[in-house]
Amino acid sequence: MHCPFCRNPDSRVVDSRTAEDGSSIRRRRQCPSCGRRFTTMEATSLSVIKRSGVSEEFSRQKIVTGVRKACQGRPVGDDDLAKLAQTVEERIRGYGVAEIDADEVGLAILEPLRSLDQVAYLRFASVYQGFDSLEDFEEAIASLRRDKEQAADG
Repeated sequence: MHCPFCRNPDSRVVDSRTAEDGSSIRRRRQCPSCGRRFTTMEATSLSVIKRSGVSEEFSRQKIVTGVRKACQGRPVGDDDLAKLAQTVEERIRGYGVAEIDADEVGLAILEPLRSLDQVAYLRFASVYQGFDSLEDFEEAIASLRRDKEQAADG
């Protein structure tokens, strides 16, 4: 790590702390050459492998953008979408892998979206899972009804 003040290529870690969200580490460093201190942030990287084989960095904003389309006209706010994206990211990072298939990201979206808004869930699932017929929708709706009945019973 280069010192931002004198560009010395070496520095010493003085203090390390986990950031508030737990996804990064904040380090206080001191330059042995000029003696000045500076802060660095270290975060783990997570790559998404798309169907085409292209790899790109995971983005919460892409989750929000994709799910926002399914939530159009629904009573779902920006805060709800941000929480959903955070939940999805936490679940994916919990797998403990550096790379994940885009299909796995889609699967990780389905459950929290189902809890957030069932109509948006059906819209997203119909595109993501490639519903081809009315029967696909009927099965998804029947599954939602079963879950609702189980929740009422239990």
